Amino acid sequence: MYKAVRARLRALVCRARAARRDAGMVTSEYAMGIVAAVAFAVLLYKVVTSGQVSAELQAIVKRALSARM
Repeated sequence: MYKAVRARLRALVCRARAARRDAGMVTSEYAMGIVAAVAFAVLLYKVVTSGQVSAELQAIVKRALSARM
């Protein structure tokens, strides 16, 4: 029985190690993820700094500061 338990445990450890080797992203996937994140950040920056959105944000802040408590 000891040998059977030991063999099963060894098989589980080997499977766990094999799964760990294949887990995660490769360097090219990290690079593509970073490029996508930067592109999204640039797009968001352009939207937030546009005239209409900037004016709306300023109006919201002015209303919040002039609110009575």
